[in-house]
Amino acid sequence: MTRATTVRAVLAAAVLLVSVLITLTMSPRLGLDLQGGTRMVLQAQDSATAKADRESTDRTLEVLRRRIDSLGVSEPTLTRSGEDRIIVELPDVQDPRKAAEVVGRTAQLSFHAVRGPGTEQQKGKATGLTLPDEDGRLLSLGPARLTGAGVKDAGASFDAQQGAGWTVALDFHKGAGRDWTRLTGEAACHPAQDERRRVAIVLDHQVISSPQVAPSVGCDVGLPSGSTQITGSFGADEARDLALLIKGGALPLPVEIVEQRTVGPTLGAAAIDASARAALIGAAATALFITFVYRLFGALAATALAAYGVISYAALVALGVTLTLPGLAGFVLAIGMAVDANVLVFERAREEYAERSGRSLRSAMTAGFRNAWSAVADSNVTTLIAAGLLFFLGSGPVKGFGVTLAIGVLASMFSALVIARALTEIASRSRFVGDYRGVNGIARPGRVRTWLARRDPQLFRTPRRWLLISTALIAVAVLGVVVRGVNLGVEFTGGRLVEYSTSRPVDVETARTVLAGAGFGDAEVTTAGAGDLSVRTGDLDNHEEHALRAALAEEGGRTTKVRDELIGPSLGDELRRNALIALAVAVFVQLAYLAVRFRWTFALASVAALVHDVILLVGAFAWLGRTVDGIFLAALLTVIGYSVNDSVVVFDRVRELWAKARRESVSTIANRAVLQTVPRTVNTGMGALFILAALAVLGGDSLEDFALALLIGICVGTYSSVLTAVPVALTLEKRAKTPPPARKRASGRTSGAGAKRRDPLDNGARV
Repeated sequence: MTRATTVRAVLAAAVLLVSVLITLTMSPRLGLDLQGGTRMVLQAQDSATAKADRESTDRTLEVLRRRIDSLGVSEPTLTRSGEDRIIVELPDVQDPRKAAEVVGRTAQLSFHAVRGPGTEQQKGKATGLTLPDEDGRLLSLGPARLTGAGVKDAGASFDAQQGAGWTVALDFHKGAGRDWTRLTGEAACHPAQDERRRVAIVLDHQVISSPQVAPSVGCDVGLPSGSTQITGSFGADEARDLALLIKGGALPLPVEIVEQRTVGPTLGAAAIDASARAALIGAAATALFITFVYRLFGALAATALAAYGVISYAALVALGVTLTLPGLAGFVLAIGMAVDANVLVFERAREEYAERSGRSLRSAMTAGFRNAWSAVADSNVTTLIAAGLLFFLGSGPVKGFGVTLAIGVLASMFSALVIARALTEIASRSRFVGDYRGVNGIARPGRVRTWLARRDPQLFRTPRRWLLISTALIAVAVLGVVVRGVNLGVEFTGGRLVEYSTSRPVDVETARTVLAGAGFGDAEVTTAGAGDLSVRTGDLDNHEEHALRAALAEEGGRTTKVRDELIGPSLGDELRRNALIALAVAVFVQLAYLAVRFRWTFALASVAALVHDVILLVGAFAWLGRTVDGIFLAALLTVIGYSVNDSVVVFDRVRELWAKARRESVSTIANRAVLQTVPRTVNTGMGALFILAALAVLGGDSLEDFALALLIGICVGTYSSVLTAVPVALTLEKRAKTPPPARKRASGRTSGAGAKRRDPLDNGARV
């Protein structure tokens, strides 16, 4: 073996060994949509005393963390998002009502002196605070003397000796304790049974307790901090909840729940099983396909593909990436895309072997890796750009998809350019492999290439006809958007979407009638697969959702909530705006990158094909009535990367062939380039289609729309990269005055720092 091959083999073995150790010793971090639980996004609001900035939001987060720790939720996660949002993830919490009551309540606790009885006339005036006490009698209250922020500890207990029932004991911080002593001392100066001897404890503008200061407390003496008890008509749960809220402290800022998602653990388990089956079947089909096409070298690529799966999974686990359902789908999809680099190399090696008779298999493979490098690099960079946009402009699970896709791209490049190359270089040294063409899979041109060479179709003799077909397809897609409309998901419109599973079958019409009778006449009811019901409404709080579920249970028996998504209208507007920004940025970034790497005509043509694919995909979902949501956005941006990926491969070949034959017409060059890259496009597309078909059929309802969007996108992208991008480029080239690409020297070198090294198997001699 050469030194380079040895280095690649050692590096591949080391990375694989570490990956296997990580896989065996570490567990993945599953998102709530896979393990079940509740995810809430809280929006901090400005208050009279504080502005919702980064610092005050961080303080609010810490208060919420103490409250949730008191709830006893296992492994809760709280993170700040942006300047004024807090993301709360609560594993295994299926009913978010109790959590929302504790987490989402502002809990502005304050302590007031009672001025005397209040009147209805005083309630609407700004002269002071007038609120009803526990028994409904109005009290006139003075200004707040101290707030819940001064409370050091609070605990609920049952007082059996004095018959006070459930009480809440308070302990104040040092400064607040002095304020409390002063407040109770002033109240003690009034006669017993006088309203002014009471102290009102107000929580969220409600008097939760207004006890009399005990007769034993002297005037201006007051109660010490550690011996204060709140008494009232508390039940056990009310006392515990009040103690938790007071102990957690008052939130520095009011918070509003703008997003809430709940997923049942059975749905998560089913999604994992379905994705695992789809991954195994799809990867096995892809491995069998490339083994059939490329024989021994295809089998080696399949081995590298298995290594890719281990490496990318280990990277996800080691980096602590939260694996969500879209992320899991991205991991499965990247398996199909990982074949792309191997196919590019093998097709270039086939060309080298066929063009130069007498060339050894080993030198053909070396040339294949060298010549395919630019297309591999450019195509993967465009996919990484799409993944980066998903991460920075997406939200929630879409971010996880972007991270998983990026890790998959990097791992696929390593598996193709290091592991697969080391295996094929070792195999190509064998005389048996080199002598028997039916074994290595490279010495034969392949059926698709042979058929194209024999027929030699002239695809671009009249490129306008392809542009007319593309224009007609766009018109049909736009018509679908106009006639049928785009079914935007709850993420983009705001509202609530809940899926229920009932023990007795309930048809859609019956469910609509039942919900209308219960006061939910605006609810949209559809089937959600496997007999489940999907209910979509506007603004619906947790108590109303509980009433809605109870109404369904009367008809369907035991009703279980499978999935629950709540998106506030402000967040829906923001997500819709961010989706449009993501698409605009994707188009601009791809245009800029391609303009730098290629000619401006090629860049505009690739972007035209990209926009063509986006319109057709949105139009297809409009005609099919499918939901356009965040998962669809992830699929759409992936299709953008895939579309540009295909266009890059075609235009990379056009650039290469045009530099060698500068006097030939660009249409002839483009036709030749397309015919040479069609085998790669077909084989790569088949590898991805096996995976996506498995996801669509076996992935369950959760992944059906995602897989369908990618299936449509890959088919449309394969078409547009050849029959839309190339005709547009040819049309632009007729008006362009840019000269053809620079010709490379015959030795295969270029001058300057970019000079290519000579093939180590080529001694430079020529006859």
